[in-house]
Amino acid sequence: MIYEFCLGRGSQYPVAFLGGKGPPYPQPPWNGTLITDQYAGYNAVLDAKVYPQRRSAACAAHARRYFEELSRGGNSASAVATEALQRWARIYQAEAAFAQMDDAQRCQARQQLSKPLWDEFKVWLKLQRTQVLEGSKIAGAIDYSLNAWKALTLHIDDGAVVIDNNLIERQIKPWKLGAKNWLFVGSEMAGQRAAVVMSLVQSAKLNKLDPWAYLRDVLARIHSHPSQRLDELLPHRWRPS
Repeated sequence: MIYEFCLGRGSQYPVAFLGGKGPPYPQPPWNGTLITDQYAGYNAVLDAKVYPQRRSAACAAHARRYFEELSRGGNSASAVATEALQRWARIYQAEAAFAQMDDAQRCQARQQLSKPLWDEFKVWLKLQRTQVLEGSKIAGAIDYSLNAWKALTLHIDDGAVVIDNNLIERQIKPWKLGAKNWLFVGSEMAGQRAAVVMSLVQSAKLNKLDPWAYLRDVLARIHSHPSQRLDELLPHRWRPS
C-alpha cells in the first residue's frame, strides 16, 4: 500500500502519481483499472483519449451511502432509499459468497448471480427517477448511481476487480480519526515522511505482520543489507532475521 502526500486535491497530483513523470512516480505511466468515487479530480486521470489502457471502476459503497443517509428520514424519499438499501444488500450478499473464489470463478459467478440483480436494480432506479422531484436529494442519489452505471458494474465482467474500495477506506481511517488533532503536519517534507511511514505500517498490517516488530527488524538490518536486495525488506517479502 502506498500513501502519497499532496499539497491539495487537484487533479495534477493523481495525474503526476500515475503518469510516469519521473521519480518517485512509476515509469512508464500506469495502466489498469482504477476504483474511485465520482470526485471530479479523477476525470483527468481516467481520460480515455489520453489513457486508453485505463479503465474506471466506481465504488459501490459510495453509491450506496447516498441512500443510507436518506433512509432515516421517515418520508417518501426514505421509503425509496430503504428499498434501494435492500437491493444493495442482496448484491453484497451475493458478492460475499464469491470471496474465496479465484478471478475466473468469481467472474462466472457474478455473471450468473450478480448481473441479474444489477439489471433489475437499474430498471427499478430508472422507474423511481421518474417519480421523484427534480432536484431532490433522492433524485441526486439515484442519478449518482445511474450516471456511473458502466463503472459501477465493470466488476461483473472482471473477477479481479473488487466491488468497492472499502479496504482502502479502512486503511486511511486512522488519518481521518486523527484529523482534528493533526491539523498541521509541520512541513511538506514532514508530510512526505509521514506518508512513507504510514505506507510501511499499513502494508505490514495488510500482510498480517506486527508493524513494530517489522520496523524494528528492518531498521536494525537496513544498513548492512545489500542495496541491490532492498526489495527483500518490503512487507510482503520480509522474513524476520
